[in-house]
Amino acid sequence: MKNIILLSLLLVGTYAIAGDAELGKAKAEQVCKTCHGMDGMGIDNTYPKLAGQYADYMAQALKDYRSGARKNAIMAGFSATLTDEDIANVAAYYSTLQENSLTDLTIK
Repeated sequence: MKNIILLSLLLVGTYAIAGDAELGKAKAEQVCKTCHGMDGMGIDNTYPKLAGQYADYMAQALKDYRSGARKNAIMAGFSATLTDEDIANVAAYYSTLQENSLTDLTIK
């Protein structure tokens, strides 16, 4: 019985961390695309490329910006508007992209 409970907790925890790329795409459209683009390549070379980054890395970075552990006034403001679920979803979305994967640049 104890093993079943432990396994259930692990599965629930894994699902919560994984994020939903489709929901992340919708949130990126609202919050992230102005600087990072929908393709995750940034609108110019001054913005970090997010396409293909590890989801757990991006999620931790956003949480650190939100908490103040990582300093950047712009990212602190944007990350403050995101819930943990939003962060997991956005990270899942950008992690699924590959560099230069979008050919329709009108959505940038």
